[in-house]
Amino acid sequence: MNDPTVLPPPRLLDQVREAIRLRHFSLRTEQAYVHWIKRFILFHHKRHPREMGAAEVQAFLTWLAVEGQVSASTQGQALAALLFLYKQVLAVDLPWLDEVVRAKRPQRLPTVLTPDEVRRLLAQLEGTQALMGRLLYGTGMRLMECLRLRIKDVDLARREITIRQGKGDKDRRTMIPTSLLSDLSEQIARARRQWLRDRDAGLPGVQLPDALERKKPGEGQSFAWYWLFPAPELSLDPRSGIRRRHHAHEQGIQRAVKRGVLAAGITKPASTHTLRHSFATHLLESGQDIRTVQELLGHADVRTTMIYTHVLSPGPMGLVSPLDRLPQR
Repeated sequence: MNDPTVLPPPRLLDQVREAIRLRHFSLRTEQAYVHWIKRFILFHHKRHPREMGAAEVQAFLTWLAVEGQVSASTQGQALAALLFLYKQVLAVDLPWLDEVVRAKRPQRLPTVLTPDEVRRLLAQLEGTQALMGRLLYGTGMRLMECLRLRIKDVDLARREITIRQGKGDKDRRTMIPTSLLSDLSEQIARARRQWLRDRDAGLPGVQLPDALERKKPGEGQSFAWYWLFPAPELSLDPRSGIRRRHHAHEQGIQRAVKRGVLAAGITKPASTHTLRHSFATHLLESGQDIRTVQELLGHADVRTTMIYTHVLSPGPMGLVSPLDRLPQR
């Protein structure tokens, strides 16, 4: 007879979520890992992962590449999710790990705009999105790093921005362009007015990092932790279920940049991330040393930053083609 006081063990995907949150991974990582683990199990007709090994993992990854025609980076994300499942959740030894064939990522040169193209693109943006666009190009931040900025991370007096929990869970600093000091001051004032309205409405504070949320549960109501770019509408926190104000959604600026590229007559496949590529390339072209650019971008390895040396001007444009050296008729 079953003992009603004994709780059943948590489901596998719930164990995955718990292990991810214990390590303070982002919500996007949690969603991606759960998605790939679920697809892996369904692909093998709902067999438990403990019953499977290298052959099943390899079959799934091959199917993704051949039938699903996913990119190498997508296949790598699926593999990372499965490795997390076996190592961190199931605590299964992986002697067969070396047998799994990993897709080789192709080397692609980043898309870079010329300074004139950047000027034309930014001229098409309006309001808060114009400020975001200029911040992305003027500081080299990633899009989500920009959107997740808190009031306390913007130091106008020192002309610097502290980027918290960037890629690899690392903090770093970058400069504030002098031309944006006034606009950022106005944005902080707008955010403060929204914060006061939220306080008057009795709304819960903004989301805090996990450890701080437990240690100082009321800290999220302070203006220092408020978003620099708060969302215009309230939303439901998918983890806590609390309805509160989040930062602005990335789709707003992404769509604005896409429209701006078309309106500016730019034929390159540019996006918000192209502004980061352009920031790095233009700094190197101006004579800035690569180590400084590496620190500003938050790259762990300088070899990642060196990709921009392949798109510097004049590049191939500074060479003379052999065709032009032939005697003219």
